[in-house]
This record gives sequence, structure tokens and C-alpha cells, in this order.
Amino acid sequence: VQLQASGGGLVQAGGSLRLSCAASGGTFSNYCMGWFRQAPGKEREFVAAISMNTYYTDSVKGRFTISRDNAKNTVYLQMNSLKPEDTAVYYCAARASPTLVVVAIQYDFWGQGTLVTVSS
Repeated sequence: VQLQASGGGLVQAGGSLRLSCAASGGTFSNYCMGWFRQAPGKEREFVAAISMNTYYTDSVKGRFTISRDNAKNTVYLQMNSLKPEDTAVYYCAARASPTLVVVAIQYDFWGQGTLVTVSS
């Protein structure tokens, strides 16, 4: 399975971005898909995941929305009301199981990351 993330960029605080992650290979509809992020000098952290349901880290609840289009083998992360503390490299990940998980080590495949920079 190969994952290609896109959609990052520079945005002002309060703005919006939509990240996309296109998957090739595997059976996308059966996978749990997740978004993680890593800010400079910090560890990679969970952001959101989607399988039959969705789950978000507390800091993005009400601002970010994860969704998927199984016909396009793509998962999205709509990010609204962005804050400077959302600045990070965002990674998409796939777990070859429908079980929703939030721990990075439980994901099997990773994309290359896309940089999101939120200016104050």
C-alpha cells in the first residue's frame, strides 16, 4: 500500500485547509485510516482516525473533520479554525484492519507527510 498526502500549505490563524491522502494497492475500504502530526522538536501525535466511525484527539474536536471516499481510495482531513499550534508535518497512515486505533505503531503504512504552517 502506498499513501500520498497533499494539501498542506501556509495559512493564517482562523483559516482552513483540506488535506488529502490517496491510497494505492490493498483494500482501502477495509482499512482504518489515520492522520498524525509532528511539530518541530515534538513527538508524532495522533490527530484523527476513521473506520466505521471516527475519533479525534481533544485538541482538534469541533475544528477538524476526517472523512473518506472509498470509491476514490482517499481520506481527507478538513481543518477549520486553524491555530498556530496546529503547525506540523501531517502524515496519513493506514492500518490493514477495520479496527480503529490511535497508536502510531499499530498502523502498517505511512505517507510521506505534508507541511501545514499556521501564522499568527
